Amino acid sequence: MRVCQRECRRSRERSKQHQRCRRCGDFSHQTKTYDQFGTISSDFAFTKTGSGGSTHIGIHGWSVSPLHEFYIIEDWIGSRPVPGTKVSSITVDGATYDVFTQTLNNQDSIIGKATFTQFSSVRQAARQCGHLDISKYMKAWASLKLILGNMAEARLFVEALGNSGSVDFTTANVVVN
Repeated sequence: MRVCQRECRRSRERSKQHQRCRRCGDFSHQTKTYDQFGTISSDFAFTKTGSGGSTHIGIHGWSVSPLHEFYIIEDWIGSRPVPGTKVSSITVDGATYDVFTQTLNNQDSIIGKATFTQFSSVRQAARQCGHLDISKYMKAWASLKLILGNMAEARLFVEALGNSGSVDFTTANVVVN
């Protein structure tokens, strides 16, 4: 099942605001865990320009029951992100990622304001193209006792704060096999 193909294939201008690509991967029925879907993966390629502030590029998603937000950060502009407390490092898709968690209280989520735990894997060496086996990251998190609930979404994303520039995806998909 193809969840999304090239939904983000357009330039995303960033200018002192928070931006995300349109959804690329909607699991709106929210009744299955990641491992009940088969393999969730993504292929991506992009170019970027910009300076200052903070921009993160990669995969973003949510699970429900329990509510968790997750990120797989492949590249950034500005400093390498440190989203919370480092709990471990993992090797997935041939690269090493640092894993962080943090609890967010009374923050916006896919169900409205809520308190939830965020899981993030941040690549140690940034890249602008490649293949991600998203399911492998989720399995690696589970081995660290970071257990996602039922899948709500997994999508390619760009988040920017306090800078200007652009990110142009030439390849962008999320696929379930």
